[in-house]
Amino acid sequence: MLADMAALFRDGVTTLSECLGAPAGQYEQLAEDLHRRDARISELHFAMLSHVRTSFITPLPREDLCQISRCLVEGFERLDCAAELMALNKVKRLSGRASEQLEVIGRMSDLTASAMGRLSSLSDLDEYCMDMLQLARRAERTHRKWISEDLRNLKPATYVTHRDVADELIHATRELRRISTYVAQILVKES
Repeated sequence: MLADMAALFRDGVTTLSECLGAPAGQYEQLAEDLHRRDARISELHFAMLSHVRTSFITPLPREDLCQISRCLVEGFERLDCAAELMALNKVKRLSGRASEQLEVIGRMSDLTASAMGRLSSLSDLDEYCMDMLQLARRAERTHRKWISEDLRNLKPATYVTHRDVADELIHATRELRRISTYVAQILVKES
């Protein structure tokens, strides 16, 4: 179920990327698509909680599985919020940093989807944790540059709407990073 959730997360990144290139009139439709995926991720989260709660034996500690699932849900909520903010505020011409940020989030979600498929064996997850740390650092630097450039170049009202979207994207990367932190903790506990 975690692998399915991570795959939906990646699909959400793709949809949000489409928003960046779409005219403002298509934002609502794309945001609705993200709302549907958000509902599906929540369904998978609650199904996983039920499964973990009713299973006598789980492959990994129940708490860790629940935390990873929750991070996927909360991270996707951030993507969903970014699309909704774009639709509500008719945000136009986001900085090129938005594409950079989505590229990083896409890479992080790809790595996470792959890692979720390997949780039962814990194979090669050290590298996943290191890659996620590096990508998270890159995302933080991109966010700082994005905000700084927008502050200098945009009118205050436009800056606020763009900053809201930028903040949602950085929060999504932080949730993905938290997943890798939980995976690292599992590796330490299980070694």
